Amino acid sequence: MSDKENIIVIRKGTAKDVSIILELIKALADYEKAPHEVIADEKLLTQNLFGDKPYAETLIADYDGEPAGFALFFHNFSTWVGKPGIYLEDLFVKPHLRGKGIGKKLLIQIAKIAVERDCGRFEWAVLDWNEPSIQFYKNLGAKPMDEWTIFRMTEQQIKVLADIVD
Repeated sequence: MSDKENIIVIRKGTAKDVSIILELIKALADYEKAPHEVIADEKLLTQNLFGDKPYAETLIADYDGEPAGFALFFHNFSTWVGKPGIYLEDLFVKPHLRGKGIGKKLLIQIAKIAVERDCGRFEWAVLDWNEPSIQFYKNLGAKPMDEWTIFRMTEQQIKVLADIVD
């Protein structure tokens, strides 16, 4: 091992990072055993993350100048708290770079953004089999919301519901 200190830089993602973001999304899908579910492409990501109406924000983690991970998040709103919150859609660090503090630095940066924006909550979901991540989040002070069940509709299911005549 060299005497050189490894440098972690957390930076805001830009349109120039779309290929990196897509590469990391695909790596996350591989990790979650669902590579076939990724339909995003560079055009969709550019439009929806960096277009006229961005729907989410990204942070890129560079480790010694190379992309090591990312976080993708957006605002939600808590009616009970009466404030916006941040929902973390994805957090991913390349497997060979885990344990170096990269994920923690990404979460700290999002927490700082949440404080700056006066957010009342910071939330995310984790797969129930992903025990290393569950322990990581608990060690940072996050609490699982065991009494809640996440529901989802696909694009096709949304269209079916929208076409119901009421």
